[in-house]
Amino acid sequence: MAQDSSLTEFWDVRYRDGVTPWEGARTSPEALAFFQRQPVSRILLPGCGSAGDLPLLLDCGHQVQAIDFSEQAVAIARAQWPQAAAHIQQADFFAVEHEPPFDAVFERAFLCALPPRLHARYAEQMARLLRPGGALAGVFFIADTQRGPPFGLSMSALSALLEPAFALESCQPQEVGVPVFGGQEFWMVWRRQHGNEDL
Repeated sequence: MAQDSSLTEFWDVRYRDGVTPWEGARTSPEALAFFQRQPVSRILLPGCGSAGDLPLLLDCGHQVQAIDFSEQAVAIARAQWPQAAAHIQQADFFAVEHEPPFDAVFERAFLCALPPRLHARYAEQMARLLRPGGALAGVFFIADTQRGPPFGLSMSALSALLEPAFALESCQPQEVGVPVFGGQEFWMVWRRQHGNEDL
């Protein structure tokens, strides 16, 4: 079995076998409050897995595109949320092109699923996909880990990755998280800055 988390096979096997300890997270009060107070927005949910956050975002009135490159994950998500199946697509985040840009991206255990060699591409693609003033909002795994997934990042490393295209607007530890992340989950909102459109 492939051990490279950049490959679809890595995730297809795990979803097929039900080895998905990162799934089952409840939407935090911070996330709920943030997305409820946003005007109707176009939101990307990358690496959506079983898309547990999708119904909440749709209930808030947002236009949501949930994507995952794992065929197995997409099949599970569509079966779990048949009423929202049209919002769930099999797609590679790094191949997404969108005009106009998204208003927000909901990050949920996506960055930490990527091998570190892809982190710079993640930041560049996020900057391309989000409009200036848009939000990269979600739950980030803050831990200085050498192995993964999940691949953690220290706060200083995350800041170095996202700045100056993004500025940190809020950061709050999550009281109720997923055991696999060991209590090191933080709700954050990173605001896409103006003047960095060519990144």
